Amino acid sequence: MKHHPRRERVRGKGYFSRLGPGIVTGAADDDPSGIATYSQVGAATGYRLLWGVVFLLPLAFAVQEACARLAIATGKGLAGIIKERLPRPVLYICVILVAIANTVNIAADLGSIAASINLLVPIPHMVGVIGAALVIALLEIFIPYHRYAKFLRWLCLSLVAYVAVMFVVNVNWGQVAQGALVPHFDWGKADIALLIAIAGTTISPYLFFWQAAEEVEGLEATEDKTPSRAHIRAMRGDVGAGMFTTVFVASSIMITAAATLNAHGITDIQTAEQAAAALTPIAGQYASLLFLIGIVGTGLLSVPVLAGATSYAMAETFGWRESLEKKPLQAKAFYAIILGSILIGLVLNLVGINPIQFLVLAAITNGLTAPFLMAVIWWLAKDSKLLGKWVSPWWSKLLLGIATLAMTLLPILWLLAP
Repeated sequence: MKHHPRRERVRGKGYFSRLGPGIVTGAADDDPSGIATYSQVGAATGYRLLWGVVFLLPLAFAVQEACARLAIATGKGLAGIIKERLPRPVLYICVILVAIANTVNIAADLGSIAASINLLVPIPHMVGVIGAALVIALLEIFIPYHRYAKFLRWLCLSLVAYVAVMFVVNVNWGQVAQGALVPHFDWGKADIALLIAIAGTTISPYLFFWQAAEEVEGLEATEDKTPSRAHIRAMRGDVGAGMFTTVFVASSIMITAAATLNAHGITDIQTAEQAAAALTPIAGQYASLLFLIGIVGTGLLSVPVLAGATSYAMAETFGWRESLEKKPLQAKAFYAIILGSILIGLVLNLVGINPIQFLVLAAITNGLTAPFLMAVIWWLAKDSKLLGKWVSPWWSKLLLGIATLAMTLLPILWLLAP
């Protein structure tokens, strides 16, 4: 029995060639917003908040696993399930929240791509933003996403440079271990805002809808759509690999920024040049180029995911034809939402927010919108009438509950902090 075209079993030779939506979701999670956020946290606090991203690994896995399991068991996307099982106001709130978070994220990613290009080619910022938006829109409309995503993933390998830097600079591994294992933060708005940003860029609303939508795409490509225990196990391995990759790269970026920027007194990243400086120990004069490749690669990979997640949610809400594998004329409304999301993201860049700070703001927006959506996912995933034997096991309910509670509590703590 085979469900997702590339994912049949979790063990055996060729495992990595079979990874499906989970690993793609994990790759998209380390987008420009993630790079900027993790870099800013490392620069501002050193190794002190490293525990935040480590703590999020099992929680991020639980959220994405629940989204995937809901889709596999029902054959529907997240918005479609909410529409069927919950009151319409809940559906509309969920769709509005994910649309707002995604659009802000798209705007920030477009701005960061333009700022990164400007490191090598001195062009006006808005020219770069318009060029990036145009290229992404054309790629998403005229080339099936799964085709060009294969090539873009190679550009994302530039993120491995952050891992390499850890082994060529003076990293205090004792402090790393303490920062990763011992929760600690300063009681103030600055640290709590950074924790919200870490949580928001690691557990992002668009990933919930994207994971479910991609699982449904995989089901539609198969004849036998009945879920099996083997497929659920393989899905969990896939999601686990994706989330581990996300957290490992995130930790590497934070450690690298702490060892290169924070250690030399750079605690507030304001420009792409400062962010790229973290790669200087391994790339030297090519640090800007390597940073550019990473930002452009992850941006071109993630912006279609962001716009696509919004479009999937809207299409399921209003009953439109949906799929990134369909041609534009076969799903006009679906692609219109994608174009609209990218266009609004382009316009938001006219506000004039610093591109790097815009990325961190996008992460915070994700962190503020995620808790309501996570509460809805927790409720649906434990619905035995909806899922039958695929209802959430105890560990899923516990981890997803902790994740929802933690991300709800952080904004409250920010309001109370001095």
